[in-house]
Amino acid sequence: MYLKTGMATVGGGTLAGCSSLLGQGSADTESGTESYSVSMSPMGNVTFAEPPETVFTRLTHHADMAFALGRGDSITAMHAPDYYDGLWNQFVARLPGVTLDWTGLYPSWKPEKEKLYQLDSDVHLADPAWIAKQDAWSRADFEEIATKISPWFGNSLSDRHAKPAPGWQEDYQYYGLWEQFEIVADMFRERKRYEKLAAVHDEIMSTIESGLPPESERPSAVMLASADLDEIYAYTVNDPGFLTAHTRPFEVSDAFDGELETNTVVDFETLLEADPDVIFFLGGFEPGTSLPKRTEAFRSDPVASEISAVQNGRMYPQGARYQGPIMHLFQLEMTAKQLYPEQFGEWPTYEVGPYPEIPADEQLFDREEVATAIRGEV
Repeated sequence: MYLKTGMATVGGGTLAGCSSLLGQGSADTESGTESYSVSMSPMGNVTFAEPPETVFTRLTHHADMAFALGRGDSITAMHAPDYYDGLWNQFVARLPGVTLDWTGLYPSWKPEKEKLYQLDSDVHLADPAWIAKQDAWSRADFEEIATKISPWFGNSLSDRHAKPAPGWQEDYQYYGLWEQFEIVADMFRERKRYEKLAAVHDEIMSTIESGLPPESERPSAVMLASADLDEIYAYTVNDPGFLTAHTRPFEVSDAFDGELETNTVVDFETLLEADPDVIFFLGGFEPGTSLPKRTEAFRSDPVASEISAVQNGRMYPQGARYQGPIMHLFQLEMTAKQLYPEQFGEWPTYEVGPYPEIPADEQLFDREEVATAIRGEV
């Protein structure tokens, strides 16, 4: 299925967005099929004999992309599969005729080469520069997998425009979420699915852009994540990269005013000093997370209870930072309602269960349009 890759020169010839290489075909005289080439940093130009059928992923933005293109059940590996299966299905429940099952997959946070051989996936939808930064894989390791199993084809350092590992820095490019999704769609040869979803995304972005209130009426905000309140991680809302693709469009102010690096452990005293108007709880929809318990812990603490967001009841659930296109659509809608209810409609009270049912005339995107794209009815 895989023919060749341009990984020998890091990022060589890589083009972003609608590259002239995307979908470019050429005859494969040995098999009699027509191959095609797609380009993404840091791999460069990669040639396929046919669209991949089984997909190794590491992070959920890539898993969500495969899911959006009708390949949610073709995934062979992902980070924390049972956790993210539970989280994603809280949203999938609102897409008619669409199902998803990621339970029991190989947990790929620290992938082992031997396991990749066993999985024998048709494509590794993961960023070798990201893995090299985390796990110190050598260039020879990546070349071995690409040559003997299937290519690497993913970009993860666009998450927050992080610096690649040594040896991967030359010409590394950062993509917007939907820009990368378009390239992945061309790799799968799913242009029609992509275009249908992109039209939904364009519409909701237009709605948001035209409905933003004046700057003086925009709150300050922070994203928080914690397994327990002994270790609370704070994330900024306006940094570049797709981790903030669902908050940056709303042009709220960072509660820490740029003085705190994202992914920093904070305590209640630090949060009170920043005094955000809005607190977003990442993973607030995950079935094993008790949102009421988490919010009550803030209300009952003598320090946390003084935070403006706590006093005004503006503590809201969010999904995941490593969002793909489907999670992104839901997060844009919920964030719009959580931040600006007068402009985009009230966010329903949520404590547990799937993403709330929102009346059709108050939805910011059409669930059926999204579902038909995933189902391939395009």
